[in-house]
Amino acid sequence: MVGAVGFLVDGGVLQLLVSAADWSPFVARVLSFPAAFTATFLLNRVWTFQGLRMPAGRAYGAYGAIQLVGALINLAVFYACVLIEPRLYERPLIALAIGAGVAMLFNYYASRRVVFRP
Repeated sequence: MVGAVGFLVDGGVLQLLVSAADWSPFVARVLSFPAAFTATFLLNRVWTFQGLRMPAGRAYGAYGAIQLVGALINLAVFYACVLIEPRLYERPLIALAIGAGVAMLFNYYASRRVVFRP
């Protein structure tokens, strides 16, 4: 559920910037990803992994390190999709969904093991 909210935040900001502001999908991801990152951290902290014992600032940093690796996986797949299939440049949400799906398992497993461990 948290991943779905993160995807909606990421996709909503991405689509808004691409459609309404005429930004390239590459530049739009620079703003859409941090918005989704913060939303998922907060939701994971209060809902998914309620047993968190780490102080919020330290947890945010650890979560950020894990999400950075996940983001690199996500962005690599996103960019590859857009570069390989030119039609996805006009429909970046499809490329976003593919990248998010690939990175999702890594993000959950690493967050569970490192940041939100009991």
